[in-house]
Amino acid sequence: MDFPRVFPVKVMGANQDDFEGLVLSIIQKYAVVTAKEAMVSRVSRNGRFISLTMRINAESQEQLDNIYRELSAHEKVLMML
Repeated sequence: MDFPRVFPVKVMGANQDDFEGLVLSIIQKYAVVTAKEAMVSRVSRNGRFISLTMRINAESQEQLDNIYRELSAHEKVLMML
């Protein structure tokens, strides 16, 4: 992969009030979200789960690895793509 590049990070978890803020705060430790509009959320049909896709300015593979490592280790994150 060539860097820098805009890269989508997709995270899924329970549809709770604080999930979006939690994910955003973790990602912002390592990267800049390209724009507020770059964050897309989608709630599951039954409303129990939410998926968030954020486009970030990725500078390196190490940066992406750090984001994925911290998000996937969090108890509220069920899955990442």
